[in-house]
Amino acid sequence: MTKELKLRQAGGSVAATLPKDMADRLHLGAGDRVLAVETERGILLTPYDPAVEAGLAIAARAAKQYRNALRELAK
Repeated sequence: MTKELKLRQAGGSVAATLPKDMADRLHLGAGDRVLAVETERGILLTPYDPAVEAGLAIAARAAKQYRNALRELAK
């Protein structure tokens, strides 16, 4: 879904406001954190979840440590 957002001055920053229906569908509310990622096509907003980030870091370390065993299991 594509929606036009209006940017507003918020102190020393610039803020964008999500329409209520979009925020509701994405389960976002005031005070929630999102990540803003610059891409070649523009800005991607994605929910921030520190538990997921920590889990991915653990999985990456395990995959690196056991990469040979994982290759054998993949055969």
